[in-house]
Amino acid sequence: MLLGRFRDAGDRDAFATLVTRYQGPIFNAAYRVLGNRDDAADVAQAVFLRVAERVDDFDPRYRFFSWIYRIAVNESLNQLRRNGRDDPLDEEDDIPGPESEGPEGKASQAQLSRHVHAVLQAMRADDRVMIMLRHFSSCSYGEMSEILGIGEATVKSRLHEARQRMKPLFQGLKELI
Repeated sequence: MLLGRFRDAGDRDAFATLVTRYQGPIFNAAYRVLGNRDDAADVAQAVFLRVAERVDDFDPRYRFFSWIYRIAVNESLNQLRRNGRDDPLDEEDDIPGPESEGPEGKASQAQLSRHVHAVLQAMRADDRVMIMLRHFSSCSYGEMSEILGIGEATVKSRLHEARQRMKPLFQGLKELI
């Protein structure tokens, strides 16, 4: 286990491998919550600093993925509070993703990305976290339960409620697809 090699022997290469492996998913998780690339990069860096500082706190009975994602979600929510915002952000910061072929496909994809981004940023931070974990990070209910420190039934209930609150925000999306 890479984290064990870092914790027990101070193996910096093992830690560098962890950073390489989880940097993208952690950045994407933070970006989905924050909606800003610079803030997401700051959070990703803070997450790995926190992992290095709190390596002894990791309980190997649980998955490392769940532990680091929980740190990422908490750091992202803390960043929102530090910035004093939990409101919609500028729409010019597009959601990164695959682009369609040709100019019309790219324009349509960009418009769709802007709309999805606007919807996510219009949601409450807690709802954004639920949607991000399930639909963008493809976490199972069990993983979400571990990450958020709540029971699976509560995860399902909160996710359902977040989806219900999200539906009206997607008015007009059908024309874009």
